[in-house]
Amino acid sequence: MSNSVRVVNELLVDLFNNILTIEKEALKTGKFNDLSLTEMHVIEAVGCTLKTMTDIADNLGVTVGTVTTSINRLLEKGYVTRNRSEEDRRFVEIQLTDKGKLAFRVHQAFHEEMVKYMIEGLDEKDNDVLIASLQRLSNFFKDKYHINHK
Repeated sequence: MSNSVRVVNELLVDLFNNILTIEKEALKTGKFNDLSLTEMHVIEAVGCTLKTMTDIADNLGVTVGTVTTSINRLLEKGYVTRNRSEEDRRFVEIQLTDKGKLAFRVHQAFHEEMVKYMIEGLDEKDNDVLIASLQRLSNFFKDKYHINHK
């Protein structure tokens, strides 16, 4: 393995593990300590707009059944509401409560702080290279593993 491949691999693995560890620890010790990381990612997938169960499942790349389990827990904890669509009663619409919106914004702020730190001080050319590299990696995952969400 070339040195560049080894270094990039180590960095990606380290970053992925660090982000998960930090998110888990922040949830465990923070204001939203009743949420699991999975539940936080469901909240993130719902966002601040009305979503159907299928929208959420597609966004996360999981089944509607998997989302239903998380939504039921989030409903009990007061983070989401669930209602039948007025236009088509077959569809269940999910929306964040005020508590859910606050959790969403706090989680979003964590990601924003991380990204701002990463791009701080980059000139336009380096920023373009970073974005192109991340886009290539994202496309690789989507193409190789048939990931269609996001």
